[in-house]
Amino acid sequence: MHGRLWMIAVLALAGLQAAAQTVPTPAASAARDLPAVVVSGELPGPGLWKVSKDGHVLWILGTLAPLPKKMAWSARQVTAVELASQAVLRPPGIALHAKLGFFGTLLLLPRLIGIRDDPGGRRLAQVLPPPLYARWQTLKAQYLGRDRGVEKYRPIFAGLKLYQAAIKRAGLDDRDVARKRVEKLARQHDIPLVKTDYVVAIADPKAALKSFRHGSMDDLACFGQMLDRVEYGVPNMQARANAWATGDIDTLARLPRDHAGQACADALSGAAFARQQGLDDLPEKLARSWMAAAVQALAQHRSTLALLPMRDLLAPDGYLARLRAGGYTVESPGAQDASPADAGSAASPAAPASVTR
Repeated sequence: MHGRLWMIAVLALAGLQAAAQTVPTPAASAARDLPAVVVSGELPGPGLWKVSKDGHVLWILGTLAPLPKKMAWSARQVTAVELASQAVLRPPGIALHAKLGFFGTLLLLPRLIGIRDDPGGRRLAQVLPPPLYARWQTLKAQYLGRDRGVEKYRPIFAGLKLYQAAIKRAGLDDRDVARKRVEKLARQHDIPLVKTDYVVAIADPKAALKSFRHGSMDDLACFGQMLDRVEYGVPNMQARANAWATGDIDTLARLPRDHAGQACADALSGAAFARQQGLDDLPEKLARSWMAAAVQALAQHRSTLALLPMRDLLAPDGYLARLRAGGYTVESPGAQDASPADAGSAASPAAPASVTR
């Protein structure tokens, strides 16, 4: 069984890391009163990073979530490069495998009920320090209304639900628009989609689920920073989304990163369940798996298109830094003398109008 059921167990990690946005200092309390202002219409998105060696090129698109809900990504440049490429690298991810047949999967389904809830049956009022719970109550009333079920959640899942409601109110959409578009085009034109997942084999699925459901998790720091993100960070999330949509790389690089994604990743990967299943130190394991696929693609293909979260592209010690250290030439969109579609023979600008929709 591929990890669809098991991905529920790491939903907080995957969702919160993908959603990592900026949070200014809490002193900027007026920020939460700003109206939602996001761009709309057909927009170009960011340019592509170029990684090259020995005449082979890896074009990298930095992806982002959330994005403006009403934008339409034109993707002309990405489409031209993709149609001239021999493969598309999927972004870093986790593939969890367990040897279960159809009936085994059905038997596990009841065990997923309540997996987000506190293992001791406690409510948030019993788990959170009073000042933190008071903040939660204020923000919950603003974004979730009288939802009582969320009071039974573990803090990390309650924070995720609050965040999702906040971005929706801000005119943003948390779907991975770029990945969906790129993978659809690849399937239409029989361009191989290369998995870059870190693979984890689950030897005893029932025991693993039990461990996650009943195990403890130190997620108060994660929860507090998620409240910061919702209370103070929405305007910056909008600014980052607008910058991606309009291709403003300078603004994307200038906006500071927050620590909520890392705090929540630490909380989940530090849980007993994660350590038992090899999910500790997950960012490094994901990076190694993606890098191995990227190096192989650069050796085998004249042109490859790859997807990476924008935060990983812009990080000083991220994937691009690893590629430079490996002897590859790395050029940002602004540093390229010509657009990727015109640069050498690695990609062709010709793209039928029908595939850009």
